[in-house]
Amino acid sequence: MTASVRARPFAGFKNILIRGTNWIGDAVLTLPSLAAVRAAFPAAHISVLAKPWVAEVYALCPEIDEVILYRRPGIHAGIRGLMRLAAELHARRFDAVILLQNAIEAAILSCLARIPVRAGYGTDGRALLLTHAVKKAPGIGDVHQTRYYLEMVKALGCRETGKGLHLATGPEHELLADKLLDRLGMTGKHPLVGIAPGAAYGPAKRWYPERFAAVADRLIRDEGASILLFGSAGDKPAAAAVARHAAGALVDIAGVTGLKEAIAVMARCDLFISNDSGLMHLAAALGVPTVAIFGSTNPIATGPVGKRSVIVRRDVDCSPCLKTDCPTDFQCMDRITAEDILEAARGLLQKPAGTN
Repeated sequence: MTASVRARPFAGFKNILIRGTNWIGDAVLTLPSLAAVRAAFPAAHISVLAKPWVAEVYALCPEIDEVILYRRPGIHAGIRGLMRLAAELHARRFDAVILLQNAIEAAILSCLARIPVRAGYGTDGRALLLTHAVKKAPGIGDVHQTRYYLEMVKALGCRETGKGLHLATGPEHELLADKLLDRLGMTGKHPLVGIAPGAAYGPAKRWYPERFAAVADRLIRDEGASILLFGSAGDKPAAAAVARHAAGALVDIAGVTGLKEAIAVMARCDLFISNDSGLMHLAAALGVPTVAIFGSTNPIATGPVGKRSVIVRRDVDCSPCLKTDCPTDFQCMDRITAEDILEAARGLLQKPAGTN
């Protein structure tokens, strides 16, 4: 893969903007790429432009100096808002922008901001708007998504650092977790198990709520677990369905917390059970033992990365289909039983930290 260079070489910059991705899981999967950019420009000021709902992920990344909010919806919505944001970015006098987001809108914004060097994949008809348009390597869509982003920045001259998907919370998160767990009456409860029954992409990624409930009940009965249901406001119906089917008392915080508070409490969990979702990637990156349930999506491309993650899926002819809704009999999820998840969960609860 090579970069098509029509401007000065991609080097020597002191003020770099990175257009971050718009989804939590994708943001986590870009972390090795951010490390590669930092290693290539150790003295540069590196900013990430991100939507508010993913900003907390980038704020945890030590390679980033600043997160700039792209408030759309909000003050940056519409043509007038886009022009306003472009003017704000132009005033910052960035030397270069790296577009991890693939949409043509990101390239248009970079041009409007008059950033002299604009780099990214030349997809979505935007190659002519970039000074450094990177061609996708053959087969890049068949590897893990982390490599998809890494190969792009490597084509610009950045070198892979070997740093994985690791996020660490700080004292501020510890305080937030203490306050929320105290308010919920869960201080000192172990094992603390998080369950994320939602998935933004569509119903085909969501395991059955009654089976999540069965797993929760067994963990409460057999392990003395305390259960927290995680999710965004959009995941509230899925979380409510799990709580409704459970015999035990589950604490539902879906849509109640902001992402920062959710991250803080998630980092305290002894185990996290999730569909293929952004919260799954967050938990794995935070080092929380994670059971990841896959049906319609491909774990080779979007599986959680980490020694303390276990993927549960069943081979069926039509999976992965990458569809939002199952057009047939949902066998990819139907064949995954509560006992399958319990087996994986117990294995992780019994495995000491730092072991493979």
